[in-house]
Amino acid sequence: MNTVPPATASSLGTGADSLSGLAVLGKTALALALVIGLILLCSWLLRRLNTARLGRGQPLRIVGSQLLGPRERVVVVEVRDTWLVLGVTPTQISRLHELPAPAEDATPTPHAAQAPDAPAPPFATRLADALRQNLSGGRP
Repeated sequence: MNTVPPATASSLGTGADSLSGLAVLGKTALALALVIGLILLCSWLLRRLNTARLGRGQPLRIVGSQLLGPRERVVVVEVRDTWLVLGVTPTQISRLHELPAPAEDATPTPHAAQAPDAPAPPFATRLADALRQNLSGGRP
């Protein structure tokens, strides 16, 4: 009769246990990698689909922005037929002013009427003119 000494039998049992433990660990790592890959794939697809939809039908459009400090800025946003002047900081967004949006085929602004080939004035100048005009009741 072939009998295995007890010391050899116990070492064989622990080797089999460690192999089954490694197999379980490998399966768990593979499942985790699949879940992370699926999350990354869904994120990429969502980003691609959202950029495809950002077209003309969006009700929100950024007209312009101006940095005021290292982390503060003024942003003019068009929502339907209204321009909102927003103050943006790292912690909050505040509405500073509200203007009716000019018509697309409206008469040119005084800056554009001066020289058709000249570059557009800076955003700060246009914003100051618009605010001045709005505060004076529509008079230039």
